[in-house]
Amino acid sequence: MNLRSPRLFCRKSPAQALITLLLLVLAAAAVPGAAQGPPPPPPPPGPLQPPPVPAGNPLTPEKVLLGKALFWDEQLSSTRTVACGTCHIPAAGASDPRTAVSPLALHPGADGQFETPDDVLGSPGVPQSVADGTYVNHADFGILEQATGRRARPASEAGYAPSLFWDGRAGNALVDPETLQVVLAAGAALETQALAPILNSTEMAHGAREWSDVIARLESAAPLALAEELPVELNDGIGGRSYPELFALAFGTPEISATRIAMAIASYERTLVSNQTPLDVALSGGAPLTPLEQQGRAIFGNRNCAVCHGGALLSNDAFFYTGVRPVQEDLGRFAETGNIGDRGAMRTPTLRNVALRAPYMHNGEIATLADVVDFYDRGGDFAAPNKNPLIVPLNLSPQEKAALLAFMTRPLTDPRAAAETAPFDRPRLYAESTRVPHVEGTGIVGGGGIEPQVVALEPPFAGSPGCTVGVWGALGGATAILAIDDADPGLTPPPSAALAREEITLSGSGATGGWGSVSLPLPSDISLYGSSWFGRWYVADPAAADGYAVSPLLRWNLFPGRRAPGTALFADGVEGGTTVAWTATVP
Repeated sequence: MNLRSPRLFCRKSPAQALITLLLLVLAAAAVPGAAQGPPPPPPPPGPLQPPPVPAGNPLTPEKVLLGKALFWDEQLSSTRTVACGTCHIPAAGASDPRTAVSPLALHPGADGQFETPDDVLGSPGVPQSVADGTYVNHADFGILEQATGRRARPASEAGYAPSLFWDGRAGNALVDPETLQVVLAAGAALETQALAPILNSTEMAHGAREWSDVIARLESAAPLALAEELPVELNDGIGGRSYPELFALAFGTPEISATRIAMAIASYERTLVSNQTPLDVALSGGAPLTPLEQQGRAIFGNRNCAVCHGGALLSNDAFFYTGVRPVQEDLGRFAETGNIGDRGAMRTPTLRNVALRAPYMHNGEIATLADVVDFYDRGGDFAAPNKNPLIVPLNLSPQEKAALLAFMTRPLTDPRAAAETAPFDRPRLYAESTRVPHVEGTGIVGGGGIEPQVVALEPPFAGSPGCTVGVWGALGGATAILAIDDADPGLTPPPSAALAREEITLSGSGATGGWGSVSLPLPSDISLYGSSWFGRWYVADPAAADGYAVSPLLRWNLFPGRRAPGTALFADGVEGGTTVAWTATVP
């Protein structure tokens, strides 16, 4: 099983005219005879220009700054654990590196069964939950993070597409989800796409979340309070301001709305343009490609790769079924159009930064770029009447494969993305930090032969209105006690605990089918910053030693995050009124 500020050309110099000519040649390479496949993309206008901007959402530095803060702020999710950027890491080609390494990225696919051929490697999101923050058991994922049913597409170069997502369901017009009025009539696929994950119960939201919940969170949340190592320009631009103040700078008034959130995030994404690859440098008269890379580029053109991946963007943004999996497993574009020819068709991705984006395809099933070359060399893996007729065995030699790989790696990789330098610089997320709760040691097994398992994902910041802790793998219907103390509460249920002692009845049935959770408010006492807290679940189980199955030890380190002067540290009204300025974070 395969278990992850553009400064663009404004005028054409003679060297740039050469780029145009060469890109025209690249884009026009196709199979002889128009009947053999779809037409090549239209000739590009020249080098990769800035993406188009809808007239109703002009690009401004203030809007880009706000959009960047929102894009990287995990507080935008119900659990405060997932940001837009979580699934779009620049060093991973603006896609999700967790797809390649995390078992939580596995989705059971169309058959609903894990470890079968149609499994998908997507992105871990949030546990299924309700408005009070407690978790709900999911048929596939239990109370752990759910996984998306498709691989995350890159966020860079997304501003060029007339529609977004693999199936193109984010269309051209932005409709206000609260009033259902058209806000932007055209050119707004990025804005439309930005709205979707925030209320999606797999990606970022609890099941009953509404835009009013999102807005209330942002109205009192210090921007990027959970993040660390903010880029200097981003940190200085925020400058201790609240989100309403940043919205006022970007839009003229402090009101926060769904459409303003979408317009700000889209503005930031339009700056993520990978136009400084070695290929761009070579075409503009700089250091040439190596002989092997040049050979690979020629093969890329004359073997018809450029039909779909031509032009300055290295994508025609069209939809094709290429035989990755049987069409009935994921109908792709067909679900949006109803056209029989779109069954299983997915939108062509750009090849810019492709070497950073393993694994590949909409389901993440192909582990390496070399495997991708092999896939196309054998003409795909499945057939259907609407399969792209260009997907046929190519009979490439080992040397030709090596040359193709050489062309698609270094020449197509923007070093700024790989190194995460501007415009691809970013903060370090809470989920990447050492502040994430962790589980250690051992407990006591229950009648099912395993210890109760702890789920603790959410940031234990001082003043949190609710930090959820769950348990699963225990006796269904049993009484369970969560104790959190300033030391290990031990292997027998304590009569009290310094921070919390909560008793619940587990849902589920069977020796290991029980599950439950509690959402705990955390004190905002500044003296607790940096303190460690320890917790265990105790599940009444007659088959366990001394009558209780006990979980391993949960460790929390409370941290403050950042305060914005004169505003609450976090949302939901737990810390109201004026607060002191706080800019440091506790390791």
